[in-house]
Amino acid sequence: MFASVLSASGLQGKSKSLISTCLMSVLSLSASAALSQTSLPLSVEVALTKAGIPSSAISVMVLPAESSTPTLAIGATTPMNPASTMKLLTTLIALEELGPTFRWKTQFLSDATLKKETLNGDLYLRGGGAPDVSWDKISLMLRGLRNQGIRKINGDIVLDRSYFSPVRPDLGTLPFDDTPSTYYNVIPDALMVNSNILTFDIDTNGGSIKVQTTPPMAKVQIKNELNFDDRSCSEWDSKSHPPVIETNNKHQTTITLSGHVPQRCKLSMSLNILDRNLYIEHLIRQLWQEMDGVWNDNVKEGKTPPSANVLFERQSDTLADIIKPINKRSDNSMARSVYLSLGAEFSDAKNYLTSAQAAEARIRSWLSKRGINPDNLILDNGSGLSRTERISALQMAQLLKIGVSSNWYAEFATSLPIVAIDGTMRKRLKDTPLEGRARIKTGTLKDATAIAGYVRDLQNKTWIVVAMVNHSDAGKARPALDELIYWVATGQTNQPNIAPTTTP
Repeated sequence: MFASVLSASGLQGKSKSLISTCLMSVLSLSASAALSQTSLPLSVEVALTKAGIPSSAISVMVLPAESSTPTLAIGATTPMNPASTMKLLTTLIALEELGPTFRWKTQFLSDATLKKETLNGDLYLRGGGAPDVSWDKISLMLRGLRNQGIRKINGDIVLDRSYFSPVRPDLGTLPFDDTPSTYYNVIPDALMVNSNILTFDIDTNGGSIKVQTTPPMAKVQIKNELNFDDRSCSEWDSKSHPPVIETNNKHQTTITLSGHVPQRCKLSMSLNILDRNLYIEHLIRQLWQEMDGVWNDNVKEGKTPPSANVLFERQSDTLADIIKPINKRSDNSMARSVYLSLGAEFSDAKNYLTSAQAAEARIRSWLSKRGINPDNLILDNGSGLSRTERISALQMAQLLKIGVSSNWYAEFATSLPIVAIDGTMRKRLKDTPLEGRARIKTGTLKDATAIAGYVRDLQNKTWIVVAMVNHSDAGKARPALDELIYWVATGQTNQPNIAPTTTP
């Protein structure tokens, strides 16, 4: 309606934009007043009561995919911590702005001369923000250099992370929680190799304790000081005895494993514990030696000179492929890479803002252009692994509604966990009529739990469902959120001894 008012006014530019903003605010206030009149389905109320969580802690929005009129709305304009459902904002806008075929580039470059299989000068490894550079893909890139006749590198390997600003966003950042070495806490940079993860496989069968590490690394010694105890395999906690790292001035690293492990088990732990530059140095040195290559210098940080030529380039998987592990597995590090890439690829702002600031500016601009009021939206890293990020159920539902009409809806919807089938929803609502009928992104933090996505009811009508709970016992609200999904799909309750509720 307000579009026709603006058109009739004849106003242009800032005046037109100002009136548009005012009208949006009025409509938002009117919606808020209307939405406050509704109440939760009885089955959801009962589940919340059983969990000891007041209904004031939940924000809900349910509407048909083809309509803007909500069927259910509770506190829908209140900014809430969405946990990992914030990944929906990052991934959909990335699809819209970068396109589903967008790929990141990782390159080896040099301006040195090659003579008799020797590269006489530095080799540059330039990151392009790719979220999927595994150690075996670095191996293939090195193989590409060997195939070009390079056997000896007579210089340093220079790591160029300048695609993101700052180049090391992890430095100076306070730990999110008390397990900073775990994979979900990895803060990406533009040259993340294997997410800087070192995996320890521990085999305690046969009366001895054997330790193997992946990926293979030169100049890394594992000092095994593990001992047996009487616990069962399931009782072992990998966090109870973190490894101790020591690196000398010759770049030789010793990793000491201590503590106790149970017998007759196969255990594993994957940790982000090595310095990032050393990680890449140890890895490349080992892989290059396996290819009969020679390199005796070290890794250092720097920027690729304009005179350098590309020797080998690897392109990542497409964005459409990348968002699948982001949403299905709720991969924080990959989501953060996509978020920072939105900023790095934003030509209007990347030269005077950090990548994160430019990403926020781009997202807010996108939302405003599509009629979603970004007021009260708080962005941090785009993954939901944040104490500060906030979005309302209304804003999330509006985002999902735009997703339905997007050219890339198929790619977006395919990335969401399927209820009772895969991803973070694989164990939820099993053996119910909802199996395979809903695509729901989940979110879980200590004080927040959430769901957001699409539900196809028993009449094959598609619904948008958003619910967020912010409470000290938010984790206990998961059954209530499952009840909400069940109610949307069936109009019934999944709980015994509760009267059916009205079909949405």
